[in-house]
This record gives sequence, structure tokens and C-alpha cells, in this order.
Amino acid sequence: MDFQLSGWNFSKFIEEEVSPFEKLFNIFKELIVYTSGDFDEAIEWLRELDKEYKLTDENYTIDDFVNDLLTKGYVTQEINPSGSSELLKISSKMEKVLRKYAMDKIFGKIKKSNSGNHKTNLSGTKNHDMTELRDYNFGDSIEDIAVTESLKNMYSRTGSCELNLEENDLVVYDGQLNSQMSTVLMIDISHSMILYGEDRITPAKNVAMALSELITTRYPKDTLDIIVFGNDARPIPIKELPYLKVGPYHTNTVAGLELALEILRRKKNNNKQILMITDGKPSCLSLKDGSYYKNSVGLDPKIVNKCYVMAKIAHRLKVPITTFMIAQDPYLQHFVKEFTKINGGKALYAGLDNLGGMIFEDYETNRKKRI
Repeated sequence: MDFQLSGWNFSKFIEEEVSPFEKLFNIFKELIVYTSGDFDEAIEWLRELDKEYKLTDENYTIDDFVNDLLTKGYVTQEINPSGSSELLKISSKMEKVLRKYAMDKIFGKIKKSNSGNHKTNLSGTKNHDMTELRDYNFGDSIEDIAVTESLKNMYSRTGSCELNLEENDLVVYDGQLNSQMSTVLMIDISHSMILYGEDRITPAKNVAMALSELITTRYPKDTLDIIVFGNDARPIPIKELPYLKVGPYHTNTVAGLELALEILRRKKNNNKQILMITDGKPSCLSLKDGSYYKNSVGLDPKIVNKCYVMAKIAHRLKVPITTFMIAQDPYLQHFVKEFTKINGGKALYAGLDNLGGMIFEDYETNRKKRI
């Protein structure tokens, strides 16, 4: 008699072979974002890492890697403005790779876990509109199946109380209907984003690149505009994200919100939102004569009250603001809490390691419901 065993089948772990180029390329992708697109600095870091960790050997060197980057089109050669030498810069192909890499790194972690990891005033796992149903298609998530409606279809087909569910009975909640989203992502580039030995701008850049890649590839009807704000606020194209740097700026949150609302006023989508990454401390206002009112000591009532006014205007325009605060100071949290209360949005207190996950989960949740 033959017995067929079932269960776990253990075998010896065989490490996946990675080419010397791919091994260095994965490290290079991290370094080029950290150095804000400075190719020479990234390669210098890579050489230092090679000395310490023996990443290469005589068969494949860092110089071979640089030549491969050129050959594969990830970097381009440009003439130095002085005409003295050639410069190597990352290409548009590399910019696309960085966005895809950021999305896989951040969004891949989310897919491994169904549980939320942030504070929210919503309950339950999903927020479906019961009128948004469609037939099940192969590949749809089991979580999206409308169980009650599917069982009704089964009973209508069989006329029996016995469970005899078939694929044609299944219907799912359709999160794509009436859920196009216009989003403005605001990134604080004030000097405090790199103070106290903590690099906050690199995670913010990675999140922006990942979010832009997610929207353009998965939700092409959604729109994403990116704003950076320091002393002033300005929109930046997606291709500039790897090169984003913190400047010697104060934090003009009001200017950022004014620009964000101006952009959203021109959008036709009904669903509009602002996502703001900041350390939570506004310290600057633009004055009518073109000068600035600045105060970095504590929370200046003049600046704070103007922020509250902008929160109220956004609420009146039905634009919720989700603030991702990457600082833990109690008095700043109090300000963000009051700001959020006036706007009716959300405040999420994010660590740098889970900032991406929190923003993606919040974005996915918001686009599945009508704001």
C-alpha cells in the first residue's frame, strides 16, 4: 500500500545567484538617492564600502561597474561647462528605475501585512460603497468579494438553501468606480529636516518617488502634484525627486497650503486631498512686500493662527489634509492636533522607518471612499 505524505518539504537553502553588476546596482540605487543624484559622490561612497566589505574582486571592479552603467544607459556623459572634463549624470532611465525601486521597496512591505500600523479615526478593514459592485474577475482579491450579495446570487440561481457557490455568483466591491483622486504631496525642505543627526528628507524623497510610480502605473486616472516648501513653496516635476535637497530655509507651511489649494482648484476630480510630510513646526510667513516674517523660537501665534486659517479654508473647500509628522515634540503635536481638528483631516505620527507604509495605506484607503 502506498502512502502519500503531505505537509512541509524541507530542502537545503540555495542562495539566488546575483551578478556582480546587480549586487552593486542595488547599493548604488540607495546611494544615489542619499546623495541627491550626485553621481561622483555616490561612486565615492561605493568605493569606500568596497574597501570595507570587499564588494568586488579583480574580475569585476568599481570601474567595470561604472562602464556598465554607461553601456546600459543608466548614466550619461556631459561636457563640463568649463570644458575641462566630462561629467557623469544619471539618465531619465535611471530616474524611472529609482521610482520603481522605491515603490517595490515600500509597497512590497505593505502587501506582506494586512494589518494597519497608524492612528486613524476610521474603524474596520475596508470602507466600501455598497452600490459599487461588479462581477468577479480572475485575480481579484478575496477580501473584495461582497459575501452577502454573492450568496444572494447563489440562492436566486439554485432556489435552494444549500451552499453551492459558483464563480458566476461572485461579485466584488469595485474601488475604481467614482474614486478618482487628485492628490498634492507637500514635502518640507526646511533645514530642520536634517537637523539633530537625523536624515528626514531621504525617506520623504523615497515616498514621493514610490507614490508617483504607484499612481502613474496603477491609477493613471488619478493625479499627483508634488510641492516642496521652505521659505517659499514651489511645484516640482516627478523627474526632479532624486535630486531634491534640504536648503537653509525656514518652514512656510502657509505658502505650501496656498499653492496646494490653488492646484487642486483646477482639478476636475471630486476627490481631492493634501498629504503633508513635515516636522510640524511652521516658522515663516510671506509678507506682501516680498519679505518674510520668521520666528524659529517656539510656535509664533501670528504664524500658527494663519495656519489655522488655511486649515479652515481647506475644510470649506472639502479638501482634507493628512499630516505625516516626523517629530515627537509634545508642543508640536498639540499644534498638529488642533490644525487637524479645524480641517477635519488626519494626523499621523510617523517614524522614518514606517513613513512610506503609512502614506501608502492612507492613500489606498482614501481613494476607496468618497472624500
